[in-house]
Amino acid sequence: MTTINAELPSDTAEREPKGYTPRYLLASFGLFLAIFAPVLGGLSVKVQTLVGLDQAPTQLGLVTGVGALFALISQPLAGRLSDRTTSRFGMRKPWIIVGVVGAFLSLIGVGLAPNIPVLLVAFCGAQLFSNFAQAAEAVTVADQVPPERRGLVSGLIGAASPVAILIAAVGLSLLPTIFLKFAVPGIIGLVFGLYFAFGLKDRVLREKPDHPFGIKDFLGSFVFNPKVYRNLGWAWLTKALIMFGYAATTTYLTLYLATKFGMTNIADQLNFNLYATAVSTVFMVLFSVIGGRISDRLLRRRIFVTGGGILVGLGVIVMGLAPVVGISGGLVVILVAEAILGAGAGLFFAVDAALCIEVLPNPKDMAKDLGVLNIANTLPQTLAPFIAGTLVIPLVNSVFTGAGYSVWFVLGGCIAIVGGLLVYKIKGVK
Repeated sequence: MTTINAELPSDTAEREPKGYTPRYLLASFGLFLAIFAPVLGGLSVKVQTLVGLDQAPTQLGLVTGVGALFALISQPLAGRLSDRTTSRFGMRKPWIIVGVVGAFLSLIGVGLAPNIPVLLVAFCGAQLFSNFAQAAEAVTVADQVPPERRGLVSGLIGAASPVAILIAAVGLSLLPTIFLKFAVPGIIGLVFGLYFAFGLKDRVLREKPDHPFGIKDFLGSFVFNPKVYRNLGWAWLTKALIMFGYAATTTYLTLYLATKFGMTNIADQLNFNLYATAVSTVFMVLFSVIGGRISDRLLRRRIFVTGGGILVGLGVIVMGLAPVVGISGGLVVILVAEAILGAGAGLFFAVDAALCIEVLPNPKDMAKDLGVLNIANTLPQTLAPFIAGTLVIPLVNSVFTGAGYSVWFVLGGCIAIVGGLLVYKIKGVK
């Protein structure tokens, strides 16, 4: 058995270590900014410049879908490895550093990519390394923060996500070249990630693990038994379905504007994307911070996840129906949908991390289990565009001309609503 240099701060202290929360807030913001810049529209614009508008949905789906495989591997693997890391610098810190440096270099590659194969390799690297960093950062909440304050910290981190989305949208709109649209967010993510890592009072293992890391441990990094750990299983499924609905719109909004609203100019697409993101961000930050505080006071998590999932689903469905009222009216409807979507995402993000920590079954495998749970966060954000671009949108368009995006959004919204309702399958958590 392994031991650590001290009891967990979350078990012995009334508050997290001084300075932990603002540093983690900056690190989360930087990492979100770096990876949201491609997902929000950067990749869409890059692909359009490489292959044109007609081929963009399929090629975009291919790039994001393959990237999803690397997200699938890296989160739980990084978690398992950090649980076993005996470095004198700590268990989590080395993986955060490797993650943010690798993500930065990969985003430089995305910005410079001259063709789809190079873009694919670079984006897969960005997914791999950013998820390494995210897995190691996320488990520090369980390491450092006492249970009664996790809702507050979770809410603050939830607020970092929409702010990063907004700044990413601003950068996509204002930065003059495609290279800078990826390089600048990458630099910010690198600097803030290193600032958090070097200031972290990390856990340190005193003894080496009692057996070498083998193939069984490697494969075990990606799975758990949902029959044994039912709460963990339902938490994973709930998160995955809500995030699938949330991701249904983010990557394809610019292509939606081009095909359904005649906005073929890339600058116009990115400008409207900025307005939509600003609306979503305001509501997401408001509902995230308030939701986290209320959740702590009521000691309830599930109702906020349910409300968030339903609102996310309704927002995505409303967006899919926007073309019904014409171009001008439809653009207004999209902004209304973004407000609904932002409110729902804020409620969900406010308590999601706190709820997930409460269902972890084994303190010795916290990072691995959080990594598996985080697959449900990152995988839908890359898998959804793949399904949309390679299957749903082209298939529906071949049968009902021009209806592919609307059908996709309605489908994604319904999936998010189902996810919000399934949280009540989790027992022992209010």
